[in-house]
Amino acid sequence: QVQLVESGGGRVQAGGSLRLSCVASGRTISGRAMGWFRQVPGKERRFVSAVSESDGTTHYVDSVKGRFTVSRDNATYTVYLQMNSLNHEDTATYYCAADTDGVISISSIRYKDWGEGNRVTVAS
Repeated sequence: QVQLVESGGGRVQAGGSLRLSCVASGRTISGRAMGWFRQVPGKERRFVSAVSESDGTTHYVDSVKGRFTVSRDNATYTVYLQMNSLNHEDTATYYCAADTDGVISISSIRYKDWGEGNRVTVAS
């Protein structure tokens, strides 16, 4: 099992930026696509972005396209989510997750290992 630890969240003013990091330990994340999801209280966890295992293919939910950038460094077992032009609707707890294989999926069911979440608050 992979242990995933997120960091980089916090409180920021609307229009600001944050970069989330997710470090894997226990087992390598090589061979597995990595995703970011977010959740607000009372609502289901929703897909934000993902990056494939090998060729760097990425996918984003429409609401963050052009503002968020996902990347990974397989040498350091780290996945990043750069978030720019943040707005109040981006306020949520963000989770890093490792997929069951190297192909991107937007379904949380496909993701086997999850971090504990990192809170992002955007003040309007």
